[in-house]
Amino acid sequence: MNRTSSAILLALIVLVIDNAFSQNYGQIPAAAQAQPIALLGATVHPVSAAPMANATVIFENGKITALGQNVAIPANAKKIELAGKHIYPALIAANTTLGLIEIGSVRATLDLSETGLINPNVRAEVAVNPDGEMIPVTRANGVALALSVPQGGLISGTSALIMLDGWTWEQMTLKAPVGMHLNWPDMSVRRGWWMTQSEEEQRKQIQENLQKIKEAFAAARAYMTAKNAEAKMSSRRHDSDSRWEAMIPVLERKIPVFVTANEAKQIQAAVQWAEDEKLRVVMVGAKDAWRVAELLKEKNVPVVYGPIHDLPQRNWEAYDTPFSAPKKLFDAGVRFCIANFDNANVRNLPYEAASAAAYGLPREEALKSITLHAAEILGVADRVGSLEIGKDATLIVTTGDPLEITTHVEHEFIQGREIDLGNKHQALYEKYSEKYRRLQKPTNGTKAAGTN
Repeated sequence: MNRTSSAILLALIVLVIDNAFSQNYGQIPAAAQAQPIALLGATVHPVSAAPMANATVIFENGKITALGQNVAIPANAKKIELAGKHIYPALIAANTTLGLIEIGSVRATLDLSETGLINPNVRAEVAVNPDGEMIPVTRANGVALALSVPQGGLISGTSALIMLDGWTWEQMTLKAPVGMHLNWPDMSVRRGWWMTQSEEEQRKQIQENLQKIKEAFAAARAYMTAKNAEAKMSSRRHDSDSRWEAMIPVLERKIPVFVTANEAKQIQAAVQWAEDEKLRVVMVGAKDAWRVAELLKEKNVPVVYGPIHDLPQRNWEAYDTPFSAPKKLFDAGVRFCIANFDNANVRNLPYEAASAAAYGLPREEALKSITLHAAEILGVADRVGSLEIGKDATLIVTTGDPLEITTHVEHEFIQGREIDLGNKHQALYEKYSEKYRRLQKPTNGTKAAGTN
């Protein structure tokens, strides 16, 4: 490549990056709630209780203070008439890389993984880019909360539940850490023309990866034991290690391990490992979870299932295997929520839940799978996931059922702050709608504006 070509390529990359990190098409993060707000006359769907027609929701200082059909409205409240509309808790995306990746082909916009296999000290929240364009695109469809998850290696680090509005990652973070994320090694040998390792090499690699996980947790446990012993002594003998410090909340069962595993063998091995290590565990992805539902129910292991809009694991499985799996988990009594996993399409989360409902999952459970159940699994059900007095006023106002594609989100509040729903997709739609409006042939036979 000559100098001219290199210069042009560099200029294009800079232009793309500059666009990617622009301030969300001029959108300004919402200010803190300044006065009580009363949403009047809508059908309220608390999710944790039956819907209420012609009801009112009042919130102040970011918290819901009243909801129902006969509530007193503060004299200084801002009233919003919503007759014919619906109010739901904001949707929760339980597994994303929002804020950690912007453009897959531009390395400078990727901050989702570190080098090496064992990185428990990685914290997703500090890497979140508040100006990412995927954030306003996602929240425009009612998803106001997302678990931002580090990737790569065997132990990837800790995730953070972020609110999709704010100037900084500190303002956006609702809870961190939520859990430690671990990628379980393959338990089966892969055969195919694309495999570069022999079967024997694969078996060796599987055992090595399992041993590395075991050694990492053994080292963390030894570190915790030494640190606890030092607390009773007058002098300190060990240096602090950020990797094992990050593991202490996991070993103390304060936060769970989120294990990404899809095949039944992986899930079974991970559940047994977590039991042996005395850890709280959540299975992520878990395509074969329905095959081992009895085990998951017996061990009380929650599942972040997804994506729904995907092909079956195996070419001989029925086409609807991913769609019908949530119904099978529900029937077995397994706790689960539904996630999307596709950074560019997290906005489609409600339609993933809708597909599960179309294939047997009760509709109310489909809605809970992206609201209350997700909040319970992520450990934030005391704040979000349903509409209840005392919880955060993080909610959406819609024209109908959010699981329906024809429904529009008209208002969104995050902790009482009304959010700008403008986004890149809407801006481009308006731009090109205007272009083609101008190109339409005038009725008087003259040339359209802008044509030659």
